[in-house]
Amino acid sequence: MAYERINQLYYITHIKNLSSIRKLGILSHERVQAEGVQYEPVYDEQIVANRKQIITPDGRNLWSYANLYFKARNAMLYRVLFEKPVARTDEIVILGVRPDILNGEHILITTGNAASSSSERLVGKEGRKRIPEIRKSISSDWWTEVEGSKRKMMAECLVPDVVPAEYLQTVYVANHDVKCKVEEMLPGILEGPHLEVVPELHMFFLPSREIPLTASLSLAEGDLFFSRMQTLTVSVNCVGVMGKGLASRAKYQFPDVYVVYQDLCRQRKLRMGRPQLYKRESSLDYQLADEPSGLSNGSPETWFLLFPTKRHWKDRADIEGIDEGLKWLHGSYKTEGIKGLALPALGCGLGRLEWRDAGPLMCRYLQHFDIPTRIYLPAEKKVPDEFLTKEYLLGETAPSH
Repeated sequence: MAYERINQLYYITHIKNLSSIRKLGILSHERVQAEGVQYEPVYDEQIVANRKQIITPDGRNLWSYANLYFKARNAMLYRVLFEKPVARTDEIVILGVRPDILNGEHILITTGNAASSSSERLVGKEGRKRIPEIRKSISSDWWTEVEGSKRKMMAECLVPDVVPAEYLQTVYVANHDVKCKVEEMLPGILEGPHLEVVPELHMFFLPSREIPLTASLSLAEGDLFFSRMQTLTVSVNCVGVMGKGLASRAKYQFPDVYVVYQDLCRQRKLRMGRPQLYKRESSLDYQLADEPSGLSNGSPETWFLLFPTKRHWKDRADIEGIDEGLKWLHGSYKTEGIKGLALPALGCGLGRLEWRDAGPLMCRYLQHFDIPTRIYLPAEKKVPDEFLTKEYLLGETAPSH
């Protein structure tokens, strides 16, 4: 079957709409309006209005379809969650829909955001043939606009009029508090066939785990580039090579950062013990969100701290050089204007340092910062819990190695 390797499709909605969706299914905008259904909108009015003007191959318009995404964690969800002054992670839910909806006779499949002129809108069988291509285009967890991945990540299945309620499988929420809220709103929701409420923090751009150490310092597991901190730290070498790991990600997702980095290396300004701050004038929110011009909640800017952890890319990380860099950061973050800081576990992973050595060193300096500061734990291997405690990292006691 065309959908055999698609686990679910996804619908983004407000938590207040769950009761009507449970009864009536997921309705198209046209049906919602025609039937007078009380509905809490989540999309910008202009975006919805624009979709009404787009005619589909069968002569209808996008308003007459319920739209499901092949990947929920996309630029539209990012916008919906963060377009307002307060993040809406306790208001927005994502419905998981059975993939056999793809076998519907009159569905359309789009190769990206259905409202984009660059996306193809394909009927039934022709669309299903393109599913392997769509699966490949949504396989990454990040996107850029220049090469089209931002658009492609929003590939859609358009279902005429309604997605019947029996196709619903899962309600994804941002945390356990929202899970409890959903279950209280919909008594018996777990009794329905194959329908469960699942906290899925990663889907909502949140750390999968966060450990507070002080009022301003925490540890996290997740994606540093989605931290929404004003300043993002990238571990680098001093010879201008961004070959692997976080640096490689920065190179492709933020090419301006790579250009600045190479220029600093050519001028020999980037050296051990002296990180360099790139004060970008635009916010990362505007790159990550769909239709970002309407965002009211974006940070004024996103800066990048290029932090040398080794001289040459072939070397092991230099813990003494990292120490000197942290000392500089501790003495300079206020005068430089840093207001929020996200850092990787410096020197760990590809630098081959152990967290049990790098972690206490970082926390020794960062615990004194009076700005929101978050260290993202190494992704390469799990850190034992004994090395994640306040006692160990803040220097009170240390477990044996």
